[in-house]
Amino acid sequence: MAQHLSERQVRDIAEYARIGLDDGEVTQMTADLNAIIESLSPILEYDLEGVEPTFHPIGGLVNVMRDDVETTGFTQQEALANAPKQQDGCFLIPSILGEGGDR
Repeated sequence: MAQHLSERQVRDIAEYARIGLDDGEVTQMTADLNAIIESLSPILEYDLEGVEPTFHPIGGLVNVMRDDVETTGFTQQEALANAPKQQDGCFLIPSILGEGGDR
């Protein structure tokens, strides 16, 4: 099997990714990464002459989200209209800390 990555390169990658590897793990990771890279070698058999590289398989994908448009929001009365409980213009919700009652 070809040696695509050295142990030094694997140590550098691990350090960059903030992954702590001991010597045994570096050796195993080097072998694993080289095996993965080697398994991708059949891709090199394709004739890609004249094929433009793409960033995304869909091609010219652009942001499909609409522009932010400022609109009028709810009034306090509209926001509280369907609230099961309210007090002094605020939502009244059950306590989640086990103290009982509403907050």
